[in-house]
Amino acid sequence: MATDSHLRFALAVHAALGAEGGNTCFSPYSVASALTLAARAARGETRDELVALLGDPGEQTALLRDAARLVEETHSKEQPELAVANTLWADDRLPLEDSFKAELAEWPGAAVASAPFEKEPEAARTLINDDVARTTRGLIPQLLPPDSIDSDVAAVLVNALYLKAAWTLPFREANTSDAPFHAPSGTRDVPTMWLSEKLGYAHAGGWQAVQLAAAGGLQAVVLLPDGELAEAEAQLDQAKLTSLLGEIRFKPVELALPKVSLDVASTLADVLRGLGVRTMFTDKADLSGLTPDPRLLVSEVLHQAVLRVDEQGFEGAAATALIMRLTSMMIDEPVAVAVDRPFLLLVRHAGTGALYFLARVVEP
Repeated sequence: MATDSHLRFALAVHAALGAEGGNTCFSPYSVASALTLAARAARGETRDELVALLGDPGEQTALLRDAARLVEETHSKEQPELAVANTLWADDRLPLEDSFKAELAEWPGAAVASAPFEKEPEAARTLINDDVARTTRGLIPQLLPPDSIDSDVAAVLVNALYLKAAWTLPFREANTSDAPFHAPSGTRDVPTMWLSEKLGYAHAGGWQAVQLAAAGGLQAVVLLPDGELAEAEAQLDQAKLTSLLGEIRFKPVELALPKVSLDVASTLADVLRGLGVRTMFTDKADLSGLTPDPRLLVSEVLHQAVLRVDEQGFEGAAATALIMRLTSMMIDEPVAVAVDRPFLLLVRHAGTGALYFLARVVEP
């Protein structure tokens, strides 16, 4: 099932990114979009490794396309906003397969654009960063840092995402106050929101889950372990997460939740190698579905995710860039849930189960 594969992928990348502890945040949706497009361009072992991590590319493509559509709101004062862009930036010296351009055209926010990587790499970097900044409403102004693009780059495949939605049941700002949060670095007071309403709730398998509905068929799910987060996380696989989410039922909940503001940049090439995607980073890469030039390989995968959660709702942005070079270079009582210790946070598309964001909050 496409959603199961998506959750397996999300948890695998989350575990690899968070191996050292501390706050993490990434967009499974954005990374999966860029890698699934790469899988559609890949052949042979390059494709097999991507499919092993992501699941069937056809199924994932359908899930990701469906998750780019929000439920239409008729009564909401503030309309939810979702912007998705999938752009292949290519140097004019790189011939592109018409079949890949046709494949890309079926994706949300699709574009093929020219970028002068060989002659003006810094101008190409600026072009891409400006485009990502537009899609992400300025939340990610510089996905590609200085020196990440040089004249050996031939193409960059970019997914960018912006998401903003209001809670169906907002928190009252007057109720927000400082409350203790027990972080590994010690207990400290953090701004904490409070809500007493009928919310989605489950307690199973050593986790409490609280589901907050938002406009557009979106939802955030707080996952609070009964014990230490690191220990519980290590046991959280796709089957357990699916089961926990399936247990959610509406009941009165008194929720105390810290405000969240995360901005995390990640390099994913080593993470992906550790998860079995190796060939596309070598001179044995086969991306012949994208170009007839046999020298193309992926040199790095850059990702950035921004996630803010407050009394009104959430706002998030994410972007992923695959940098490609030519190989010449290498109970019915209210349940009191005090989120006063490290927790996980999902932002998901209710219809498909796609995860826009998966965050670990250790130090809010």
